[in-house]
Amino acid sequence: MDDSQARVADYLDDKLQTSGDLDSLDSLLDQITAQQGLLRQQLDDAQRALHAAKQASHAHHGSLTQRANGFRREQADIDRRLMVITASETSDEAVPRFEAVLDTLHRLDVASGYVTLLVEVDVLSKHVQAQLQTSNEAALAPYKQLRALHTRLANLQGAAEGAAPQLLHHVGKITQALRTKILDAFSSDLDHILKKIHWPTPKANVPAPLRDEWETAMVKLLDLQLPELDGMSYVSGPGDKVKLPPVLFPLEVLVQPLEMRFRYHFDGDKPTNRIDRPEYFLTHITTLLSDYSTFVADHVQPVLLRHFRGTDLALNPVYIDAMSAFITALLPMLRAKIGSLLPKVAGQPQLLSHLMHELMGFDTTIRDTWAYDGGYGIDGWKGLSWEFLVQGDWFGRWLQVEKDFALSRYQNIVAAPDFGHLDYESVDPKATKPTKGAIRVNDLLETITDRYRPLTSFSQKLTFLIDIQIAIFDKLHEKLQSNLEAYLSMTTSLGRAMGGVTKEEQEKLLGVDGLERLCKTYGSADYLERAMRDWSDDVFFLDIWEALQDRARQATNIGSMSVASVAERTSKNVESDMDGGSLFDETASSYARLRERSEKIIIDTLITNVREALRPYRHINPWATLSGPSSSSATTLSPTAEIDPLLTYLSSSLGFLSRALALAPLRRITRAVLATVSSTLWDNVFSRFRFSSQGAAQLHTDVASICRVVDKSLGSGVAEAGLRKCLEGAQLVGLPVKGSNTLAVRNVSSSDDAGGEVEGDWDVEAWGGGGTDETVQEAGNGDTVAGLADLGLWEVERRLFADNQSARDVLEELGLELLSETEARALLRRRVELAG
Repeated sequence: MDDSQARVADYLDDKLQTSGDLDSLDSLLDQITAQQGLLRQQLDDAQRALHAAKQASHAHHGSLTQRANGFRREQADIDRRLMVITASETSDEAVPRFEAVLDTLHRLDVASGYVTLLVEVDVLSKHVQAQLQTSNEAALAPYKQLRALHTRLANLQGAAEGAAPQLLHHVGKITQALRTKILDAFSSDLDHILKKIHWPTPKANVPAPLRDEWETAMVKLLDLQLPELDGMSYVSGPGDKVKLPPVLFPLEVLVQPLEMRFRYHFDGDKPTNRIDRPEYFLTHITTLLSDYSTFVADHVQPVLLRHFRGTDLALNPVYIDAMSAFITALLPMLRAKIGSLLPKVAGQPQLLSHLMHELMGFDTTIRDTWAYDGGYGIDGWKGLSWEFLVQGDWFGRWLQVEKDFALSRYQNIVAAPDFGHLDYESVDPKATKPTKGAIRVNDLLETITDRYRPLTSFSQKLTFLIDIQIAIFDKLHEKLQSNLEAYLSMTTSLGRAMGGVTKEEQEKLLGVDGLERLCKTYGSADYLERAMRDWSDDVFFLDIWEALQDRARQATNIGSMSVASVAERTSKNVESDMDGGSLFDETASSYARLRERSEKIIIDTLITNVREALRPYRHINPWATLSGPSSSSATTLSPTAEIDPLLTYLSSSLGFLSRALALAPLRRITRAVLATVSSTLWDNVFSRFRFSSQGAAQLHTDVASICRVVDKSLGSGVAEAGLRKCLEGAQLVGLPVKGSNTLAVRNVSSSDDAGGEVEGDWDVEAWGGGGTDETVQEAGNGDTVAGLADLGLWEVERRLFADNQSARDVLEELGLELLSETEARALLRRRVELAG
């Protein structure tokens, strides 16, 4: 069975599987017949398409054959003609000869075109010259044709890769010569009118009879210049090679007598021509603007508006705005003066610096007062200072001058005798006191900011920032850090041995003198860090930061520095797309670390001295043996003699720190010191010794004396917060034996140190208990502690040892918040009345 038969059998087996399928046999046959007809139709269509394709292929082949035969016949005919024309025997010889003939014909055609063009130029030139003899206005039309011809040749010259430089030079020379003649003629007409109105007197005015003549003379000059202004894109070009705006011909005529006056005063040997007083000639220019602004607005502005209105030039202020055009006309004389002055002051740093700052101030005046943008639109006029610093390449020299000045001033500040003295007068009394040197360095850096703030170049601003400001910040940071390292080396045993520091000198450094030295570093770092944070919010530095981020996203280098090196000196956020960050992040962070380290050393020094001052106090033990009359009050007792070293040290050190530091760091430092005092007293006094009622009162007095000394420097409440645990311990261990509700005798049960129970009847009066109106004063403020007159020692002891809940309740009633149940029980066992 072949494949077709097998497929038919499979199809029938699929369609006729049951006897019921035979009923649909007719519809199955109809379906198969319809499919067969469709297939036959598709086959017929395919055969017809194949036949048509074969016919088209034969026809195309025949056409190609005919075209090939025709090409061969034409090629043979061309070869034959070439050989006849060139008298050559072969076509290979004929082709070079024919090309040489064509090249000759081409040169002849070009020469003919040159001659025709030169004839046209000559005709136009003679026509212009002839018209100048009769009417200046009539000469303008042929000149414009010649000018348009020259412009067209210049454009074609670029497209032709400089094929006709001699022709372009010849036509340009003729055009320029005619332009000069026409310009002189038109300028003479305007100058004649200016003499009639007595220009350049500040009060010059064009009278009504001369206004038509005035406008005609102005318009002729503008018409002459118009072909040169059309399509001029003087603002285009590389970033440091921007073209200058043109001076309008009428304004050039107006400025000529002003320029002569300028040169008379500032180019000769007059007293006004001084290289150390550039402000003389700069002020002269601003005076001219003020003096002649009315004339320009009244008589020049209307002419420019009527002439340029409706043209593309109306969009440019240097054409349509008379004052802008007047400023543009005055600037060339300034450029010439500054260009001749710079080489003279290049070797004198002070004069060069003075010239540049006066020049930047002049630029700011022109931009802000007279709204001059030079026609540069949103980019704005960059100023004469930018032209000389960037285009004239004077920035490197000027930067070095400013850097030398700043470093010299910094060295003078550092070398001053009072560089390291704390300044108590220049800042707010409640602020941390910096050194006089830090304030002067900050003033110096603010002066440097003012010196380069007027710059318009981003790269120049960034260079000033990194090379001068941040560099001086780094130098001062190194000095402050070296002072801190020197202090550490002199206050350690190893440093004292290696550095030759005596023990007396070391003890002096550990006292107020040492604190003052540390506060100098702390105060200076804090002051300059806050100054940098404030600078980061200044609009000037914010603009530099935003521009820096934009450039960092677009390139790997910013000027001569890589983005990574700039980020290392300014902020790591330069290289990321994260918001936030500022130019002084890295520098401010280094000062913040120095401030934090200084504060830590101050705390460590205080803690060391406090522990040393408490050494005698830790070794005395009068607490269980002290006795006195039952009416003794804590407020009538004197502090223990052994606590005096601590009180003296705290009084002197905190007294100094309260004047040198702001309240926030002072409280941080004091809290750390009080924490040390509290832990030392708790571990070495409260937890070691037993206390009688009078001993507890004496301890309470000693702690209260510490609070009084601290509060005197910091205000009430600080010491109580830091010594709260000791105050609560003294309160608990000093409870009166008999409370206000206690009669005379109570049966108590207490635990001795060994954990055993002692039972018995205790006579309150026999143990020195006070009367029913006895009170215990809280340390430091003299307020009666709530609940103490109600609860006596026995009541508190019973409830404290009953269970935890009872202990918490009684501690709460006593107002004891820091003591835990365990600490309270251990401490209460220290009362001699409960110890055995």
